[in-house]
Amino acid sequence: MTNLEQNNGTNNQIKTIDIQAKEWFDKINGNSYFAALVTVNFGMSDEKTIKVPFQYGYGDHYRTRSIEQLQTDGILPNLPTYEFRQWFENNKIIVRYSKKENCKKSELKNI
Repeated sequence: MTNLEQNNGTNNQIKTIDIQAKEWFDKINGNSYFAALVTVNFGMSDEKTIKVPFQYGYGDHYRTRSIEQLQTDGILPNLPTYEFRQWFENNKIIVRYSKKENCKKSELKNI
């Protein structure tokens, strides 16, 4: 049972995971950073939003860190992150990703 189920006192299951990230490129030092909001069960009565704080990373790193944050918060089981694609499919969980690039640093800090 995940924390989402325990916290609500019901047998609710994870149906959707939406990861919305923003990315900022530090032109002076040549590094990329991101922050994200992860919404579990978007639009449902047990919807929960988790923040993934400002941190170094580029490409799809925001996806891995978002899954790890859900594990840390007890919402997802502790599996290696490379196994989650199959786990999501087996459990019929819809996962959607989006990343907005070229954001301002302040936009990421405000997540």
